[in-house]
Amino acid sequence: MTTKRMIKLGLLVEPPGASYNSWVNPTTRPDAALHFDSARHLVQLAESAGFAFAFVADSVSIEPGAKPYYVNRFEPFTLLGALSACTRTIGLVPTFTTSFTDPYTIARQLASLDHLSGGRAGFNLVTSAHASAAANYSSPALPTHDERYVRAAEYLEVLRGLWDTWDEDAFVRDVATRTYFDPERMHVLDHSGEYFQVRGPLNIERPVQGHPVAFQAGSSPVGRDFAARFAEGIFAKENSLDLAQEYYGDMKRRAAEHGRDPDQMNIFMGGQVVVGRTAAEAEDKYARILSYTDDEQALRWLGFYYNYLDFSVYDPDGPFPQEVTAIGANFFQGITARFAEEAARKNLTLREVAQMATTPREDFFGTPEQVADAMEQWFVEGAADGFLLNNWVQPVGLTDFVELVIPELRRRGIYSSEPPAATLRENLGLDHVPSRYQGVRS
Repeated sequence: MTTKRMIKLGLLVEPPGASYNSWVNPTTRPDAALHFDSARHLVQLAESAGFAFAFVADSVSIEPGAKPYYVNRFEPFTLLGALSACTRTIGLVPTFTTSFTDPYTIARQLASLDHLSGGRAGFNLVTSAHASAAANYSSPALPTHDERYVRAAEYLEVLRGLWDTWDEDAFVRDVATRTYFDPERMHVLDHSGEYFQVRGPLNIERPVQGHPVAFQAGSSPVGRDFAARFAEGIFAKENSLDLAQEYYGDMKRRAAEHGRDPDQMNIFMGGQVVVGRTAAEAEDKYARILSYTDDEQALRWLGFYYNYLDFSVYDPDGPFPQEVTAIGANFFQGITARFAEEAARKNLTLREVAQMATTPREDFFGTPEQVADAMEQWFVEGAADGFLLNNWVQPVGLTDFVELVIPELRRRGIYSSEPPAATLRENLGLDHVPSRYQGVRS
């Protein structure tokens, strides 16, 4: 019996919201970014609505022009470890950088999170895009864009090898014979590569899911290919249906070319939903959201993607300066290429690109029916397997979505009303990962 395909939802956990100055909105606490109960409330609300996972983004430096609350926020593993104790079904997905961490430590942390949560751990690996991160980790410079992905591929190979240290039946814990584990069911990785030399074995038993679920957000050509080879969940951001369809089709094709089942790779399109009981109410909400960020702040946030470029030296009402695209190539290559392409295609001014970068008006806008129409179209017409939601202001944005849009999606039969499964893999329709040593005794 074939299971009907359903929209899958993830929550990007930013307790103030996605807007540059969302922390000033009257529905949130100014200190929400470092207030545990604010994060707990959002994640439990998402869990109550059947969201598959909660994802925490991260950076390992303070970047000029970044959202104000980015300079003062929780480290993802710590936050999600705490949230594992007050949630039951929602997946927990931290971010880490492969450029400035070691795989043995991350393998332990993710295996621990998977056991703490009963099989709900995932991970989003990034390669870091700012030189300020390198300066915090005794590195003279940020490696090139492509080199960072080569390192990331080896990093992931080591992670998965370490998680296969123990057979699933290795820990016999036989009190009668005083046998805690069977050494014949332990495997030493002994990895020696270009970037890492890791002997193993890992000092925690095999994760509940075999391997935690791998997420990635590749948008450059190299990033896309990396994600198609390794990721089981992909975070993407496209501003129109046709661009989302191109990305979706390209990624599924690439996965097949790498010998993978494309259905074992879910693509989640990012979306900031603005919903009101009427179209006028949605417009009023969006106007308030726009009022939180002025032009100077929007230009500063745009500069974040170009190694902190000072856009104030340009005329905000003049054409977008296409020459800056070369600056973004070693930082946020895919994102900055998209800015350049859309600016050229739509004849956008610098001010309009800055607004697009900070608070774009997206397809998921209007009444509950209009938002559901857009989500259904993207889902049915080959643009997304699901959506990663991060409302402009929280918690009211998520509350509106759960109360107004979720019932409409369920009424249409495209979002499940069934109780979630036990593990993140099951909830995403992904196979359990067998050990590379399955059936082998060392």
